[in-house]
Amino acid sequence: MDSKVIDSRLSKDGLIIRRRRECEGCAKRFTTYERVEEPLPAVVKKDGRRETFDRTKIASGIKKACEKRPVSTATIDAVVDRIERWALEQGEPELSSADIGGMVMGELHGLDEVAYVRFASVYRSFKDINEFMTELSDLLGKGSK
Repeated sequence: MDSKVIDSRLSKDGLIIRRRRECEGCAKRFTTYERVEEPLPAVVKKDGRRETFDRTKIASGIKKACEKRPVSTATIDAVVDRIERWALEQGEPELSSADIGGMVMGELHGLDEVAYVRFASVYRSFKDINEFMTELSDLLGKGSK
């Protein structure tokens, strides 16, 4: 429990502080990471329920969409960081799940089109194959321009 800080550094994005510490009892060194806790907005679901913003839930959805795709874990973490930063920058106490889902889809569209279609198929809850094909046609149309 008793330690002293030997070195502190700010992360590249400026959001995390890395501290090298030394135990005053045994002189063993270790690293801690500190992140400023900012109040994240509540998420208003389609049915009106409210949930706390959960970056792990967003990361999980993105990881499922990117499964077996050439997208690294570091890239997914960066996407989740951008979405979380965007949510904080909105300055609103609540955000709709539709806005957050739209942000995720925008990120995936630029990252990997297969992951984008996978996420869209779950997020948009296509009722039939025609809606799915329309989305694919739109994607293919934008890609060829």
